[in-house]
This record gives sequence, C-alpha cells and structure tokens, in this order.
Amino acid sequence: MKTIHSRLLADFSNLTALFTTRHGGVSKAPYINANLAFHVGDDPSDVLRNHDLLAQSLGYDRRLLVHMRQIHSDHITIIDDSHTFDTPPQCDALITDRKHTPLMVMSADCTPILLYDPVRNAIGAVHAGRAGALNAILPKTVQKMGNAFGSQSYDLRIVLGPSIHGCCYEINESIANETEAKGYPNALRQEEGKMFLDVNTILLQQLDEIGIAWDQIEMIDHCTSCRCDEYFSYRADHRRTGRMAGVILLK
Repeated sequence: MKTIHSRLLADFSNLTALFTTRHGGVSKAPYINANLAFHVGDDPSDVLRNHDLLAQSLGYDRRLLVHMRQIHSDHITIIDDSHTFDTPPQCDALITDRKHTPLMVMSADCTPILLYDPVRNAIGAVHAGRAGALNAILPKTVQKMGNAFGSQSYDLRIVLGPSIHGCCYEINESIANETEAKGYPNALRQEEGKMFLDVNTILLQQLDEIGIAWDQIEMIDHCTSCRCDEYFSYRADHRRTGRMAGVILLK
C-alpha cells in the first residue's frame, strides 16, 4: 500500500506514523483502490483485505488496531480493553500510551492529525473537519493527553496530514459567519463572490494559542481535492468515494 511517512516523527525508532493514499489496495470503482472505511458502500471483504494489507506492511496485528466511528464532534476516547478493530468507539480523537495498539483516523478531505509525546510515550489520532476544528477538537485532545498521561504541550510533535485546502473548500455564508464569530477570519478567503475556508489555518492558530511552537508541527501540504488522483476527496469525487487514513503506533 502506498503511504506517506512523517518527516517530523521519522527519527523516533519506537514509533510508526504515516498516512495512506488511495493506491495499493483491492477496492473496485468508485473506491479505487485502498479504501479503509466500511461505511461508504464498499464491499466489506475488500475493505478488510485493505486493512490486512496495511497491517502486514507495517507489522502490526490488525485485530489490535482501533479506528473510530467519526461523527464530526469534539469527543475524545482514551483506549481501554473494550476497544478493538471490531468495536470502534464513536468519537473524533483517540489517545493512548499502550504499546502495540495502532490508532487510526480516516479522512477524505478532513484533516487527519497524528500526535506524539516522546517524553511520556503517548500518542493520539484526531479527525478535524470544519465542525471539529471550530469545536476545538485538537487543543482539547492536547489537554486530554495532559490530563491522562501528563503530556506537556512543549513536548508534543503534531503532524497534519493531507486535507482539502482553502483553494478548493467553498462554503456558504452561514459557515463563514460562524468561522469569523469564533475568531478565525484569517481562515476565510473570498474570490469572485465565493467564500472559501482553510481548516488548517484554524488548527495552526489553535496550536499557536496553546503554546505549540512551529518546529513541533509538520503539515503535509497536499490538497486532497487538487490531488484527487492521489487521495480520496469527498468533494472532488462527488461524495461517493473511499477513505484513507493516518496511522500511529507505539512499538
């Protein structure tokens, strides 16, 4: 399966952190071909095969991977024994300090985010679309890692994966007004009577406000809509498409 690895996290030998693309799986059209989501209408046997291919390539037990039933919320789950591949929690962020427990966030335009605390040896995976970003899912996850594991913001390493950018994410007036009201006017761009939103601008502002330095952050600067040949894009693929994923694992 074709993947993109984080440069920021590459030097940590006890960690695996990467993002998948739409290539290297077995799903058929319109999910060509490395779809990892069961809820989008793809053949479940093909989805399971894609998960097995990814697990084999990265050397983890697929049954131990925890993904999410993502709902565009600010709900955060701390992994416990009840969470397995077959029992995903309903939330939009996962955190753990358990080894050999891969965390997965799925996306097809929303921003998949991976977090690592090398001091407390804790990890997180966050799904941040427009709703999640405006509800501060990312800074709330940082706070939750602090409460659960003692993580300090200055120790964290945070990677924002491929997502739709402000060049392509057209929004309506109501969303624009909400974005401005919540203090993120810099995330908006108007062009030829249309309004566009850059969710990553919101996320980066939030990280700055909680004291995360720029050298603690990596943003994989690929727009999923512009690059729908490489990534699944809910908008560019007209809603019927697969999901790629961010995966993080403590070895």
